[in-house]
Amino acid sequence: MYQKVNLYGFRFGMAAFIANALFVIVQTLQLLRVLKYPLDEIFIYGFSLCIVIPFVLEMLALHYVTPADKKFWSHAALIFTIIYAVFVTANYVVQLATVIPMTLKSTLEKTSVLIQTPHSMFWDFDAIGYISMGLAMLLAFPVFEKQGFQRWVGIAFVANALVTPLIGLVYFYPTFSERLLLLAIPWTITAPVAMLLLAIMFKKNDAKEK
Repeated sequence: MYQKVNLYGFRFGMAAFIANALFVIVQTLQLLRVLKYPLDEIFIYGFSLCIVIPFVLEMLALHYVTPADKKFWSHAALIFTIIYAVFVTANYVVQLATVIPMTLKSTLEKTSVLIQTPHSMFWDFDAIGYISMGLAMLLAFPVFEKQGFQRWVGIAFVANALVTPLIGLVYFYPTFSERLLLLAIPWTITAPVAMLLLAIMFKKNDAKEK
């Protein structure tokens, strides 16, 4: 059973990493003004949405392979991963399925409350989601051994958790600007690296059990 869980964890982890990396690339292209509306937002929200299910299943796999005496922490991490998934999915689906199409039809004024702009409702949804992701990784830290490859996975998870206050500042600072957004740059490294290293850990576990 655990061999299959490790295999699933690796596959879903790699999918989450790839989606996250693609999001980072598209976000960079948007800031450089290479991509224009609506393609920039379609790709940004689309790739962000593609992170959700693989990451949830990667963290579920982590819970299943965690020793019994540490499952409290993996379960807690899974709960916050689900909180992340619920809030960001609600946001991205609304932006992709409602906001962007209505903008292109010039009828968005009827439901302007749905637009993700700084300090709007769906902006806060996004904030709650990524803060929850950071808390999930922080809570998962005790699960990992303090030696071998797991030590590096734990370090990556803590690094991403330490970036979370910067994410909160970007979202909740009274005045938003693209310069402020640059504070979140560390997340573009720590989040995909954490997902990648966890995926590699599953791969190593799978190899050991064969």
